[in-house]
Amino acid sequence: MERTYAANVRGADLIKVCGFVENIRNKSKMAFIVLKDITGKVQITVEKGENQALDEAVNKITMDSVITVIGKAVQSEYVKLGGVEIYPTEIIIDSLAAPLPIDREARKGHERSSIDQRIDYRWIDLRTEANQLMFKAQTKMLAAMREFLLERSFMEIHTPKLIGAASESGADVFEVQYFDRKAYLAQSPQFYKQMAMASGFERIFEVGPVFRAEKSFTSKHTTEFTGFDLEFSFIDSYRDVMKMEEELLTYALTKVKEAYGDDIERVFGTKVIVPATPFPIMKLSELYDELEKEFGYKCPEEERGDLTTEAERLSFQLVQKKFGHEFLFVTDYDAEKRAFYHMRDENGVPQGYDLIWRGVEITTGAQREHRYDVLKAQAEEKGLAEDVKFYLEFFKYGCPPHGGFGLGVDRLTMLLLGLTIKDAMFLFRSPNRLTP
Repeated sequence: MERTYAANVRGADLIKVCGFVENIRNKSKMAFIVLKDITGKVQITVEKGENQALDEAVNKITMDSVITVIGKAVQSEYVKLGGVEIYPTEIIIDSLAAPLPIDREARKGHERSSIDQRIDYRWIDLRTEANQLMFKAQTKMLAAMREFLLERSFMEIHTPKLIGAASESGADVFEVQYFDRKAYLAQSPQFYKQMAMASGFERIFEVGPVFRAEKSFTSKHTTEFTGFDLEFSFIDSYRDVMKMEEELLTYALTKVKEAYGDDIERVFGTKVIVPATPFPIMKLSELYDELEKEFGYKCPEEERGDLTTEAERLSFQLVQKKFGHEFLFVTDYDAEKRAFYHMRDENGVPQGYDLIWRGVEITTGAQREHRYDVLKAQAEEKGLAEDVKFYLEFFKYGCPPHGGFGLGVDRLTMLLLGLTIKDAMFLFRSPNRLTP
């Protein structure tokens, strides 16, 4: 018999449902089981004393056991779960669960287990409605982003994650033994995205793992995450890149809101807000001036060339007050704070930006320097010419003007739902966590 999902039991007759036991009330004459699958929940009602096999199964079942139920679906106005209950003719215990080692939610007499305890048993923690909704929303967001780009003639590529050079910040890469020599886990697909531009691909994107060997212990940092990167050719300026990003995000958030907006607000207490375009833009120096005027925040002079963590956080209050918006593009950083491959204008100002959402940076984007001699000089200026020699070769034989950006999928999910990065990842990685 073909399986029926919990969301589709209404209108069915003799059916088979499968899932985890979320709750069981085993009384002397009746037993009620709440069965949960990925689509929802359904009530199983057992009239005891009529079928010995059913009674024996009910008496064995524990919370989180996996069962298959075959029976008759009956509509009832007294049943809260979709107005349908199933009277079983057969209950098969596929997997009997031992007592759970964590409390996924706070309950009477028990506090919720800490996030670190829950990550130790992440596969159990992920069975909750909230966690499964999170990944449904993430799936919708990524599908919408792919859809948006495919409709605009982008191609999806998959670049190497084992690389032979430590790119621009060697201290932040993971070194691995590669046969008889050293290799590194890629911090980003940046160099290979640009190789694709030199290959004439014109418009590409990639979704894949990114590795950062940073000893950061914050609510937003992780040593491995999923990146959504894109690059495209024949742009006039970095403003073309900004426009592409704001349209991409607006499209994706619209799709998430349509599919799951009500559920996200109910479960997470967070509204999915579709932003208006264009997004507000401020130069870094203007942002610091406004933050000092509005909040009394004075950035140390030696740090004014980059965005401090505190300024990043305060920018959310500022952009809401000043523009009624959740997003802010910040431009005009100091060249010494930006990557060597960012194009600079005649005054030496990098032609790039950071995008801040809800007070957290989600993107560094830019027009790239595509002229070989200029790019080589900028690499030499930062002492990197030898380290990135293979990369510089991409630009010796013709390369169009281009730009792009990268987004952290896990950080987007975190901000969408108002979580920490530990909560928002399928499995979190940090300097002191490598399991499960």
